[in-house]
Formats: sequence, structure tokens, C-alpha cells
Amino acid sequence: MNRTSVTLWSIFFIVLGLAIFTHKAYQLNFPLSPDKQAETWTIQARVNFESFRRNVKATLQIPNITPGYNKLDEHYISGDFGLQAKVKGDNKSADWAIRKAEGVHTLYYLTSVTRSQVPSTWPSVPDYPPAPIFPEPQSVAIDKIIQDVRSQSADTASFTYELIKQLDPTSGNENVSLLKKFLSANESQADLLMQLLSVAHIPTRKIWLLELIEKSDAAPISFIQVFNGDEWLTYDPQSGASGLPKDHLVWSVGNESLFQLSNAVSGELTFSIRKSNVELLSVARDSVNRTGSMLGKFTLFTLPLQIQNTYSLLLMVPLGALLVVFMRTVVGVQTFGTFMPILIAVAFRETQLMLGVLLFSVIVFIGLLIRFYLERLRLLLIPRLAVILVVVVILMLLISLTTNQLGIERFLSISLFPIVILAMTIERMSITWEENGSNAALLQGLGSLFVACLGYLVMTNDFLSYLMFVYPEFLFVVLGLSMLMGRYTGYRLNELIRFRSMIKLDDTQK
Repeated sequence: MNRTSVTLWSIFFIVLGLAIFTHKAYQLNFPLSPDKQAETWTIQARVNFESFRRNVKATLQIPNITPGYNKLDEHYISGDFGLQAKVKGDNKSADWAIRKAEGVHTLYYLTSVTRSQVPSTWPSVPDYPPAPIFPEPQSVAIDKIIQDVRSQSADTASFTYELIKQLDPTSGNENVSLLKKFLSANESQADLLMQLLSVAHIPTRKIWLLELIEKSDAAPISFIQVFNGDEWLTYDPQSGASGLPKDHLVWSVGNESLFQLSNAVSGELTFSIRKSNVELLSVARDSVNRTGSMLGKFTLFTLPLQIQNTYSLLLMVPLGALLVVFMRTVVGVQTFGTFMPILIAVAFRETQLMLGVLLFSVIVFIGLLIRFYLERLRLLLIPRLAVILVVVVILMLLISLTTNQLGIERFLSISLFPIVILAMTIERMSITWEENGSNAALLQGLGSLFVACLGYLVMTNDFLSYLMFVYPEFLFVVLGLSMLMGRYTGYRLNELIRFRSMIKLDDTQK
């Protein structure tokens, strides 16, 4: 009865998952492959603030002109606030307002962009700014800097580049060092550069960029633009590199702050970025609107971007668990438990495979030596585990500090290893060593590491990651297969090696 029930439930879950997948793929036209879609980025700006029963105004600078990218759509989530989107020159802003607001409020702006082959330009033509007035001795230092830069440049572009070189802390320019002493706490090198360019009567402004990389806490960076009489030129205020950097979206231009509040406190602006596919989004949206399918509405793309980034990793963990079940039940590889290889594989995603294997081996080896010494002290189980846990953390700390001094930044990712799992691995390996011998302990340790490596390859596969995120109903298929293998009582593949002598003997007798 139990075997029949397991089989029926397994078939039910597998059929359910495949049925939902078929409906989405062939009726709602969800794409099956990520490599045929145009790269699309969804950026979410999230505004948090608190108010106390007062009228509130909030202004957020949002993209208007985006060189190298096309805006596919944009959405505002305003709650009870009134909204007005304004375009002013090359910039655009979202203005929210409410008569009375109390408590903590959250406003959202979302936009999706894709790469464009047609470069955009900024059409605005600025007025030439009047030269700002500085007190002595700053004015004397500025005049000297401008004079030196002008003598070593021929036009606006070369003037700006030479001025950035002069502001480099390694240039040894005493006049620059004097100016930086008078900078206020909230002024940067970009602010100083813009002031000096204004002294030379060169129109200048800030430009805010977002690097298009999947991130839940992206931070904008500021560049500067100068007007040469015909067009706006963009420069990195630190390195002097001209032009927009690759894979960066222009979020806002102008000297206004990205976010302004009135009659509110604790204002915070955060950005989240996620990569997806333009066909996937458009086809899913059109299909849902056309068919009214409830399954189409329950997609992960409707979640906030931070949650999407989390699930893009979590959805790969069941595949890792299925791999462990197969390797242990069908192949016969011995491991320390089920979850340890999966968690080690998750850690390998950040450390990369070869480095992760090296770190894991070093920590477990040293931990085993210390564990064998602790056995002589005859500590109780729980205190002994606590000691091993502390030792693992100390080993990780020492490796990180040492490699940091050596300039090997990749080793800093050791902190991502699951500390408790490493401690339990050391404890279980030492117990197995004492009870079953060194061969059994090493065999299970190597088996765990081998399965973790296979899990890493599965969980980092871009195609599988795409399928699991777009079609999370495959979780039902994984569930059904796991239940089927849970009733497997046949021979394991490694037993063909164990009993090969019997097979040869049987063939000889025949």
C-alpha cells in the first residue's frame, strides 16, 4: 500500500508540474530558452520616509534621456499620494504630494530598459556660467591652477582632462592640496572640479549613473559633463576617462539631488536591479492580458526585485537536493548527510569551484587535527561542538586576514562558507574515523566534496537557472522524482564494482 501511494503521489506531482509548464510554454508563450532574447534590465527606485501629520512633497529624479538604452516602460507606485511627472530640459522628475501624511511611507518607481544601437544626445544648450568668487588664499591657488591647465590644453576636452590630472592626489600640486583643505564634508572631487570649470567659464553639470548588474542595493555614481559649445562631454572625475562607461545607465543629469523631501524625516533612497529578457516580459504580459490566465499572473516577475534575486538562488537548491538523492540512492556515493553538500555548493557559487574546494579542504583538515586533540581532553559533546565551531571561525578569520595582507581578495569570500556545516562535518568525520576507520571517513568526506562540486555545476547552470525561475512548477517534478527515489530498493551503481568478482566467477562457471 505504501509503495502504491508513493508511486501515485509521485506521478501526480510530476504530471501537475509538466501540465503547468506546458500551459505556460505553449499557451501563454513563455520562452523556453534565454539565449534568444534581448537583454533587459529592470530598475526599481524605492523611497522611504516618515512624516507627522503634515503636508508632504517628495521629488525623485528619474531617467529621461538614456544613451545606449531604450526605455521599454515605467511604472509608479504612489499609494495615496498624488503624482506628477515633469520633464525639464534633459531631465525628468516624479513629484509626489499629499495633504496629510503620518507614519512611514514607501514610494516606488520602476523602469525597464534594453540596449539600443542608436546613441542618444542631450539637446539642451546651457548658458555660460559666471565665475564664482573665492576668498584668498583659495582664489590665488585657483588662478594658478587654471593658468597652468590652460597653458597645457587646446580645447574644452583637453582642458577638462588636464584639470582632472592636476586634481589627482598623486600629482603633488600644492595649490590643489590647499584647495582640498577648504572643502566641506559633503563636497567631493567632482564638486571641486565643477567649481574650477566654472571659473574657466565652462558649463558643467553632474550626471548620475547606475551600473547594470543584478543587485539589491545598487548605488549610483556621479560623473561630470562639460559643454564644449556643440555637445555635452562626459568625464570620470577620478580617472579623467571620457565617455560613458560600459553597462551603465544614465539615471539623471543636472546638479539637483536625486531625492528631495519637504516636511518629512528619515528619507532614504535605494535601488534594486534585475536582469531579465524583453520577450519574456512582453509575451507574459500580453498573454495574461489576452487570456486572463490565473497561472500567468502568478509569476515571480510580479514580486519585488529584492525577492526575485533571492528566489533566483533558492529555486536552484531543490535541484541540488535531487542530485544528492540520486548520487546517494542510485549511484551509491557516500556523503555526510544531505544538506551539507548542497550548502557547500551554494558557498562555491561565491568562491568559485577550485578556490572553494581548496578552502574547504584546508579548514576541514586543520579542524580534524584539532578535533583529535580535543578527544584526549574528553569534553562533553555539546561543549566539544562549540569549541570546534569557534576553531572554524578562527581559521576562517586567520585565512582572510593573511590573504588580505597578501592582496588576494578572492580568499575573502571564505566568510560565505556555512560555519555550522563545516563544524558538523569535522565532528562527523572524526566520529566516523574512530568507529569505522580512516578509509570510511575519507571516503565519505571525498564523496561529500565530489557531490558538492557536481551540485555547484548544476546550480550555476544558466539554462537550468532560467528554467527554474520562469517555470517554478518544475519544483513539483523535483518533488515527485525525489519521492520515487525514496522507494528505490534496487542495486546501486557502485555495487557493480563491489561484486565484479562474483560476476566473473559466474561467467567462468558458465
